[in-house]
Amino acid sequence: MATDDLDTPLGQATRKTRARFPAAMPYVVAGVLALFSVAVVLWATFANDPLGGEPVAVVLTNPPVVKASADQAGAGKGEHDRYDGPSGKSATPAVAVKEEPQAPAGSKIITIINGASGTKQNIVVPDNAADKKTGSSEVTPAQPKATLPLTEKSPEGAIPTIGPQGERAMTIYAHPRKLPAAKTDAPRIAIIIGGMGISASGTAAALAKLPAFVTFAIAPYGSDLEALAARARQGNHELLLQAPMEPFDYPDNDPGPQTLLTSLTPAQNADRLHWLMSRFQGYVGIAGYMGARFTASEQAFAPVLKEIAKRGLIYVDDGVSPRSIAARIAAGQNFPFAKTDVVLDAVQTPLEVDHALARLELLAREHGSAVGMATALPSTVDRIANWAAQVEKRGIVLVPISMIALKAKSS
Repeated sequence: MATDDLDTPLGQATRKTRARFPAAMPYVVAGVLALFSVAVVLWATFANDPLGGEPVAVVLTNPPVVKASADQAGAGKGEHDRYDGPSGKSATPAVAVKEEPQAPAGSKIITIINGASGTKQNIVVPDNAADKKTGSSEVTPAQPKATLPLTEKSPEGAIPTIGPQGERAMTIYAHPRKLPAAKTDAPRIAIIIGGMGISASGTAAALAKLPAFVTFAIAPYGSDLEALAARARQGNHELLLQAPMEPFDYPDNDPGPQTLLTSLTPAQNADRLHWLMSRFQGYVGIAGYMGARFTASEQAFAPVLKEIAKRGLIYVDDGVSPRSIAARIAAGQNFPFAKTDVVLDAVQTPLEVDHALARLELLAREHGSAVGMATALPSTVDRIANWAAQVEKRGIVLVPISMIALKAKSS
């Protein structure tokens, strides 16, 4: 029956019937999914897959060795090492990773902190295992060290001693300066360069540029100290051994292995002192390093000074701590002693070093003698070398440390 146009609303077209999916379509989709499921089951059943669908990772059996080239180790430049794959073609350059310095077997790395400037330096310190019997067939026996006169054997190695006729290291290894009669009463200045053996450049500069009357204080943590000491003695330099002592902020500020500590017994500190003494030979005395807490403790410090005197050595206070009782104990025990009056490079700039040297001259004129100490830095060495070339024209004589310490005792 035809639709009556009178029943159709005005202005609207007749609606068209929408297309509809056949009623059987859901059954068709279900059938496809069922067939797929059956295919998966059949594949899992009959396929030869030993991994069973587990995750798989591919790993190179010969991974590339990543290391920095020689140029990278020294100057931070150069190409990275490359890995050639099985095809023989170079793969993508590997990224070199900068490793922390590693200490050789039987050694350790310590950080030396300059108490004046706060600068730090890593030093590889060998232990004395090579000087002792280890019982291991894998350790090559150390060659015996050439011993100098006035030494005796100890569990730590050769250490100073007083000779059978009363000979002492403070005089045997001293290099006193012969002064003309007109200068015997002239103001005297002794300059001590500490930290020798730590900085290669500073040590070389000191050996090459400073006059023989400058005293070298060798740190116990450098390498090949015997050779350094022999070279310095050939240049007629007097030598001191720097002995690390406990500061107030220990262990946050650690002078290094075998530091003399207030918490140890006198016997333990004596053992540590002997280890330090055995590092090289031919020095006239001991110079304290840091040690603000240790040198203020009579219970800890007095036995050490007594041991130093017993070995025929002088003691030099580094002048850093006003609490040090070294002068009082030295006077009571009547052994040669000297105290640093001015730390020359407390501020490590050429201008401040020059000002410190000027203050040292004033003290020498006022008291008859003065002692200055500085570290073996190339810039400091240059300033002191320039000063030493001119100072005697101003009526002051430069002398080794023994001439001030021994004169103080005789006075």
